[in-house]
Amino acid sequence: MISKVFIERPILATVVSLVIVIAGAVAFGTLPVAQYPEIAPPIVQVQTTYPGANARVLAETVASPIEQEINGVENMLYMASTNANDGTYTLNITFEVGTDVDMAQVLVQNRVNTAEPKLPEEVKRQGVTVKKRSANILMFIALSSPDERYDSLFIHNYITLRIKDELARQKGVGDVSIFGAEDYSMRVWLDPNRLKALNLTTQDVIRAIEEQNIQVAAGQIGEPPAPPGQDFQYSINTLGRLADPEEFADIIIKTAEGTRVTRVKDVGQVELGAKTYNTFFGTNGKEAAGISIYPLPGANALNTAQAIRDTMERLSQAFPQGLEWAIPFDTTLFIEQSITQVYQTLIEAAIIVFIVIFIFLGNWRAAVIPGVAIPVSLIGTAAAMAALGFSINMISLFGLVLAIGIVVDDAIVVVENVSKKMEEGLSAKEAAIKGMAEITGPVIATTLVLVAVFVPTAFLPGISGQLYRQFALTIAAATVFSSINALTMSPALCALILRPPEPGKKQNFFLRGFNRAYGASENGYARIVGGMVRRTLIMGVVYIGLIVLSGWSLLSLPTGFLPIEDQGYAIAAYQLPDAASQERSREVVKKMDAIISKTPGVQDWITVGGFSALDETNASNAGALFIVFEDRAKREKEGLSQDVILGKLQSEFRRIQEASIFVVLPPVIQGLGTSGGFDFRLQDRGGIGYTQLQQWARQIIHDGRAQSGLAGLYTLFRADVPQIFIDVDRTKAKTLD
Repeated sequence: MISKVFIERPILATVVSLVIVIAGAVAFGTLPVAQYPEIAPPIVQVQTTYPGANARVLAETVASPIEQEINGVENMLYMASTNANDGTYTLNITFEVGTDVDMAQVLVQNRVNTAEPKLPEEVKRQGVTVKKRSANILMFIALSSPDERYDSLFIHNYITLRIKDELARQKGVGDVSIFGAEDYSMRVWLDPNRLKALNLTTQDVIRAIEEQNIQVAAGQIGEPPAPPGQDFQYSINTLGRLADPEEFADIIIKTAEGTRVTRVKDVGQVELGAKTYNTFFGTNGKEAAGISIYPLPGANALNTAQAIRDTMERLSQAFPQGLEWAIPFDTTLFIEQSITQVYQTLIEAAIIVFIVIFIFLGNWRAAVIPGVAIPVSLIGTAAAMAALGFSINMISLFGLVLAIGIVVDDAIVVVENVSKKMEEGLSAKEAAIKGMAEITGPVIATTLVLVAVFVPTAFLPGISGQLYRQFALTIAAATVFSSINALTMSPALCALILRPPEPGKKQNFFLRGFNRAYGASENGYARIVGGMVRRTLIMGVVYIGLIVLSGWSLLSLPTGFLPIEDQGYAIAAYQLPDAASQERSREVVKKMDAIISKTPGVQDWITVGGFSALDETNASNAGALFIVFEDRAKREKEGLSQDVILGKLQSEFRRIQEASIFVVLPPVIQGLGTSGGFDFRLQDRGGIGYTQLQQWARQIIHDGRAQSGLAGLYTLFRADVPQIFIDVDRTKAKTLD
């Protein structure tokens, strides 16, 4: 018998339990922490730019060849691309859950390489990037100048030079994006009248700049082979790439007889400005520059966020005076609070289970033995989680909470059987040996039954299987460790600390009262069951009725993937009429800032203007505000639930007539979409064209809003954005050179 060895050698039993606990404690420190398991399908993103092209040209010349090659790549579920009028193209390829994202990136890169020869030359020069990317933002870092000493352009370039690379090197960081006025660039403004008078074209100016703004390899003087007696060898330096506006203004465009030359400053002016002014960023209504951090798939969210904070704290020591940083938006705060609440529930459950065991057994010595089984089994489970590649998340911790009630069962059975043998007059050691001889088989059998119930869940396919896999296997691992403890440590403790019952010793008042109440309820239950057994026909009808009622109730309940949670923030997206300017967008944002600042329960908000967060494209008439709520505990005291705040914001935003504004919640599981709800794709399989496709999309939204179960329907697809078409007389243009 296995248990006899440990009963006679309690030190060996202690060593077994200590090994389990130490292995679990060490593994616990290495486990990544996340809100949920890595269940979002991995995404590989392809990006490129076609300068000057509109969305239609992009779709026909860039999207078509790339997607024709990528379509059907191994383990691909689907792909979706966005073509924007600013010439940017983004393609997201979604793969099956569990796919190695690194291998998926390699496969996509190979397909892109095949498509590159079919792309326009301008796109090839810009380059096509392929990268793996998590779809959720970990945090926003905002840099601002409270005294307005530095503008957004200066801060953006400071981030590019001093901060971005440091953040990108941190463990767990997948991507770093900067919002606001873009990098410093030399902007040349040409006077068309002066160009015409000097018989010049824009292309002449471009050619002159490309010709004279170059780095020259000037060589060396005295380099071998050289004449005899050459004592020195010097490298030659000369002016290479230009840096100042004055240097660009002095570029020679045209020469004439004598010393007459035409320079850039003769036909225009040069200034140092931003590469583009398409987007703007702000925090709490004030101008700033922002950094968005995207985590790597499977990264430890809490450790990554802490590394970012530590890095920013270190870098801020060298900030110029007047530059400050803050993290107004951090998704890990909700994860940390959620994990802390589950830890609290775990401790409370363990205490409650111990109290219940003590009350029912009526002996603190007997209660200690199952109590020891709880930490040994739960801590040991961490080692199994690390071996299986699991993380500390809401699902795995929930499995541990439920496992608390399971891991004590075997130990309770051991204590009760040993106690029964001791009541027969045996010593504690003899009772433990004899009692374990009777229940070793049943303990192993019940463990195998429980494992057989939970393990098959690990083989469920898709997102649901990935979601419940850690839950099921965590409970199964805890059950196995509970069985090991029941066969080793529990019988050894029984032999060491249990005492035979003392004749005539009475229990205390509380236990006597509890036993009387429990005995009365037990007798009453026995009488009810006895009455049911004598009326089998009636009970059979009642049983069938309960089954029917349960089935009807189950079918009538609303269904869903996961319930909506209060994650502490919402996203307010705005969209002005097509082709609206950024100036009009800024006016709308000012009105939204005023509303948000007066809304109770709001702590901070971030503005990303000119960038649609829902489809990740630049658009002058669109933008998003990330609205961060106050701490949930504080809001609950004031009755400011998530629904109350959203209702207040939506009602106030409706008063802004200049734009369409809708407030959406983040997805329950980060990475599954940009917002909560579901995503519907309308495909043009009949070749009806973009205009008709947009009409059908609007018709679907109109009909969907009439359904009681649907709300917040919208589409970002636009096929009739006003544009200007310039009809160039190519023959005349060529004739006039």
